Amino acid sequence: MSVELSVVVPMYDEAEVLPLLVERLRPALDGTGASYEVVAVDDGSKDATPVLLQRYRKEWPQLRVLRLRANAGHQAAISAGLAYAVGDYVATLDADLQDPPEVLAQMLEVARRDGVDVVYGVRSDRSSDSAFKRGSARAFYRLLRSLGQTSAQVDAGDYRLMSRATVQAVNALPEHHRVLRFVVPALGFPSASVGYRREVRAAGRSKYPLARMVKLSVDSITGFSTAPLRLATWCGIGGGIAAILLLVYALVAQLRNQTVAGWTSTVVAVASVGAIQLLCVGILGEYVGRMYTMMQGRPSYFVAYDSAAEDKDTDTTVKRVATAAEQSRAS
Repeated sequence: MSVELSVVVPMYDEAEVLPLLVERLRPALDGTGASYEVVAVDDGSKDATPVLLQRYRKEWPQLRVLRLRANAGHQAAISAGLAYAVGDYVATLDADLQDPPEVLAQMLEVARRDGVDVVYGVRSDRSSDSAFKRGSARAFYRLLRSLGQTSAQVDAGDYRLMSRATVQAVNALPEHHRVLRFVVPALGFPSASVGYRREVRAAGRSKYPLARMVKLSVDSITGFSTAPLRLATWCGIGGGIAAILLLVYALVAQLRNQTVAGWTSTVVAVASVGAIQLLCVGILGEYVGRMYTMMQGRPSYFVAYDSAAEDKDTDTTVKRVATAAEQSRAS
């Protein structure tokens, strides 16, 4: 039977929130009236998440478990789910319940009614987030939009619904460190949005501390915009002009027999030029590092287990045994 809706849920050490997720997600999907599957991507969890997933899979036939061999990161886990999902529509949802699963029915209805390829979940109410997180998120989105001319909405994260054509386009992209919240809008497919209130994390702890947020920001900028390279170029030009002006000043002062400032001016000049050079080298290094990773061609994730394959093998075994039993009775 064909699957109309696949829901990809990346998970990493989500044993505390998993029962609450199942309690809300299953009735929300059953209420859509669509045939569906839930692709739970276990991103190398070290707690009881794998055990709980297997337990729920026995009670919930639509639950599919995809386990990665090692922790690959949030975006890589979503990419793995997109590669294995089979639905006509594919939604991505975090396990922490900050994005309410009940909105999925509305997203699917909008996609069916308007015939759009992407339906974004937009956080119309972010009062549950801290003022720092709200402010930094808005500033970063605006910065990236000005740098890369992206059409990504300010308060849209990784909660979205995509058509099969959109998923195939994303899966065909060659880049490894892609940030899907900016890649999907860049495709330019017809889209719509659904607003919702962002809730507090239901249980457990956040998997996105400040260090990971900074890494995500760097991947977003270097993977989506060449503006930093242009910034390095302008810094180099500015440093060169400053050096020429300093040389002219030194020559004029020498011709007039004026005393030139000693070590202070020298240290300031050397430090300024050195800072500009280090900045340019660092920016170039980010892009060279990305090209190096692409040339290596290493996958972003490795799948260790897929419950759908196990179910398929079980069905084949049952049919084989039944056939053998019928032949035995006939003889």
